[in-house]
Amino acid sequence: MNDTAILLIDHQVGLQALVKDFDTVGFQNNVLALASIAKELHLPVVITASVPEGPNGPLMPEILEMFPDVAVVSRHGEVNAWDNPQFRAAVKKTGRKQLIMAGIVTDVCIAFPALSAIEEGFQVFAAVDASGTFNEVVRYASWDRMSQGGVQLMNWFSILCELTRDWRVHGQVMTDIIVKHLPEYKNTMITFNQTQSKN
Repeated sequence: MNDTAILLIDHQVGLQALVKDFDTVGFQNNVLALASIAKELHLPVVITASVPEGPNGPLMPEILEMFPDVAVVSRHGEVNAWDNPQFRAAVKKTGRKQLIMAGIVTDVCIAFPALSAIEEGFQVFAAVDASGTFNEVVRYASWDRMSQGGVQLMNWFSILCELTRDWRVHGQVMTDIIVKHLPEYKNTMITFNQTQSKN
């Protein structure tokens, strides 16, 4: 955890309309779950948006509310975020070598900077359920390309568990995030607590 940063790339209101490989509510939940991991575990966060005043639209307001002190890197031409000197400098300024990336769209906004970062010696993890694209065909092609290039594919729940590692140490943080973003597990917890209270 001490060598990890989270990069949120182009989670913009206009681009959300392009995400068809996840349902809208589920996708937004996944994005906010990953953002919550960064916030609750006090991990460095780098946020970027591609031409936010254009058709891509502004960043999801929930992300901006969650990280009011993080300066958003606005790009005005670079498709690959890694080609933007400010973005690259912000990533390197974190001092972290393990980068967890997520964004819209998977095949461009994540695949391009993920592979570029690997070329520069970073260890990269793609949060696949907090990244979306046009359809499942494009999704799997993107995952295959990234995986072959050395990017490790994970979901937000496995990221949370791998970073925290021990319920005895991070139990409250884990519980708070899971209860808010994983309703199925929340129901399990409620059932368990009800059973315990009857004993």
